[in-house]
Amino acid sequence: MAAAAAARLLRGVAVGLGAAAAAGGRRALGSAPPGVAAGRGVRRAALAAAGALGGLGMGLWRWQQAAMAVSEEEGEDELWQRFMAPPVSGLRELRRRRRELRSRMELLIMETQAEVCRALAALDPGAAFAVDTWERKEGGGGISCVLQDGEVFEKAGVNVSVVFGLLSEEAARQMRSRGKSLKAKDGKLPFCAMGVSSVIHPKNPHVPTMHFNYRYFEIEEADGTKQWWFGGGTDLTPTYLNEEDAIHFHKTLKEACDKHDLKLYPKYKKWCDDYFYIKHRGERRGIGGIFFDDVDSPSKEEVFQFVKSCAKAVVPCYIPIVKRHCHDSFTPEEKLWQQLRRGRYVEFNLVYDRGTKFGLLTPGSRIESILMSLPLTARWEYMHTPPESSKEAEILEVLRNPKDWVH
Repeated sequence: MAAAAAARLLRGVAVGLGAAAAAGGRRALGSAPPGVAAGRGVRRAALAAAGALGGLGMGLWRWQQAAMAVSEEEGEDELWQRFMAPPVSGLRELRRRRRELRSRMELLIMETQAEVCRALAALDPGAAFAVDTWERKEGGGGISCVLQDGEVFEKAGVNVSVVFGLLSEEAARQMRSRGKSLKAKDGKLPFCAMGVSSVIHPKNPHVPTMHFNYRYFEIEEADGTKQWWFGGGTDLTPTYLNEEDAIHFHKTLKEACDKHDLKLYPKYKKWCDDYFYIKHRGERRGIGGIFFDDVDSPSKEEVFQFVKSCAKAVVPCYIPIVKRHCHDSFTPEEKLWQQLRRGRYVEFNLVYDRGTKFGLLTPGSRIESILMSLPLTARWEYMHTPPESSKEAEILEVLRNPKDWVH
């Protein structure tokens, strides 16, 4: 009952938060969880309300979030307080169509963003996530959460985007090249796309980089029918090979896949190895994980539940690895090798990555959010070749010849 009472009393703060979200721009929304920078104006308003509600015994984060859920039933307050910022589509719109898959997917990506940000912030308490809300004039917007120059993470970004409008001809051409039969009306293809995407670049070369992305796409064709599909995946890019970490990472993802179909992990593991292949280098970007795209069967609900299981596996597959190695000692030579491997990461993302290409081809895209995946620092050296039988050569062998980590 305390949450509901706070929500009623904090109606004015809720309006302020909503205005801040609508304005967009680089700011932190006042009710940020630990590790998130707070915007001054919103924070002052929330602190003023705190004095009035001190007797309720609610924590800062809880009652500020209750303000955002001012018109919600008491049981739903718990849902909204999980987010890093108000949803792109707005609380009222999501409530109105809460049973539609688009709304459920937006809730899932919002929850995933918050879960990952909280887990990362807990490991790097001296740093803070900047929460940057933005709008796309053609339709939709997003929430970018970025941590830079922490003790553990050099750069960690977790982005949510919900965009809609008319598909550009370049983007439609890219999709048709993958076998999509898109029938436009007067050259126009209305679309909706949403997803959560993250890349985490740690400082310590013994902590691997991790990437995940889960997305939903919907296109309305000339006759009014809608094509839909899901895509996504989670993959690991270590600087040095640690077999225990690789096994843990792949085993956790396999368990998520096996809940739905025992055939999914081997299928999507191979797809991941093939997708993250840097053709001009003859090696993979990392040691893989799972990857899938254009998945539209067996049913929308079944694929959504599979995507949900994969998204929920992100924290348990990665955070234990960070905890295990974030305080490992390393040499300048090992740091140099990390910089060289990051160069390969940049090459793949700018030359081959579908998500980067789609974003750059979509009018009104947020370029800063798209390029969030790039590390702060990287290095290229002419004709660099590691010594035979070195640890550097060991990881290269696995990148050139992927292994089975779970059998």
